[in-house]
Amino acid sequence: MKRWMLGSLSLLLMFAVWGCNKNESANSGGKKTISMWVHVSDDNEEGKVYKKRVDAFNKKYASENVEAKIEFIPRSGNGGGYEDKVNAALTTNTLPDVITLDGPNTAAYAKSGVIAPLDEYVKDQDDLLPSIKQQGTYQDKLYAIGVSESSVGIYYNKKMLKDAGIDLKTLPTVKDPWTWKEFLALCKKLKNKYDKPAIDMQLQSKDEILTYALLPFVWSAGGDILSENGKKTDGVFNKKPTADAMTFIQTMLKEGYTTRTPVKQAFETEKYPMKMSGVWTITDLKTNFSNVDYGVMPYPVSPKTKKLVSPSGSWQFAMTQASENKEWAARLVDWMTNKDSNIELSRSIAALPVRYSSEKVLTKEFSDEMNVFMQQLKETGHARPVTPAYPQITRAFQQTIDDISFYDQNQDIQKVLDTRVKEMQSAIDKAN
Repeated sequence: MKRWMLGSLSLLLMFAVWGCNKNESANSGGKKTISMWVHVSDDNEEGKVYKKRVDAFNKKYASENVEAKIEFIPRSGNGGGYEDKVNAALTTNTLPDVITLDGPNTAAYAKSGVIAPLDEYVKDQDDLLPSIKQQGTYQDKLYAIGVSESSVGIYYNKKMLKDAGIDLKTLPTVKDPWTWKEFLALCKKLKNKYDKPAIDMQLQSKDEILTYALLPFVWSAGGDILSENGKKTDGVFNKKPTADAMTFIQTMLKEGYTTRTPVKQAFETEKYPMKMSGVWTITDLKTNFSNVDYGVMPYPVSPKTKKLVSPSGSWQFAMTQASENKEWAARLVDWMTNKDSNIELSRSIAALPVRYSSEKVLTKEFSDEMNVFMQQLKETGHARPVTPAYPQITRAFQQTIDDISFYDQNQDIQKVLDTRVKEMQSAIDKAN
């Protein structure tokens, strides 16, 4: 389940609170119709689960004369499609009752009056994992509930590592992670053995993968991208911890341990011995590359702090401010993210649980690799910043990675940070 790409919210941020706008819900003949848009297609596994759960909702509440209708609006390769339709609906006041949105966009949607608080309607919030509540909360109000959790780790080909003389029993664990220096040594050994990059870090991407997967290196070094109050990045992001993290990434490139131009599906076709990717890759490997014997190790950590930090967060369901049936819209949001929905989705697409109740069921079923992700998430998960300026901040972070990746141009890391932080700070000042 690829969740990297972040659609443009530039139009979204131009709109003020809309109030009770006209939407696609209807009350014809006394029957309430609750409309919902989702960002996936109806023929992929995630979409099939959503359709099944909507059907179950309609069956359960048939006597209440309520019907939920789901519309599938797949995202395009650059993150468009779905977000384009949401932005267009803002201009015509035709948003549905319920929408899906990526976790870090909560603040932007809430501040712009696109989504409404759920606290009045959703009462079982204590069952939600802290990371899910954190990403869905803005100014102390819960606006969205995650449909699943996710994380990123280092996939490795067991045979390729063994053939390179690596004892798999010595590999890092969540409890005892390797430092960047130790990870570089592993990469050197693998590169020398196979005369190829040791790992695909997906640096060729131009989307949310770069922020989601690489910002944890900054956190591990003791740095951050925003101040605690969310109003400052200048003097926060462009400090030494960030420079240390960027130096590690740049070193991976300089030494040829990773590349900006990897072979397509290099790990899956056993050309590279490692890949940095999310939990959803487990489903892809099981479905399409079942011959690969692999394991998963946690993030390497800063040698200065020895602190393991991993990403968290994923897509969510939220009720729009435009909904004229907020009680039922909120009930649908709660239904699509409840224990049964969460368990069914996880079993279908290897998603991590969002609730304690579903976690108790799923951890007994998880493979060793899934449990590595779950342990890492629970013990070290860190949400991306919740700020209305997130679209601009993540874009500047992605450009930072792109800038430092051109090491042959002798890019000075501190100069890059000082340049990009000005863009971030400007966006924060405007948003606040």
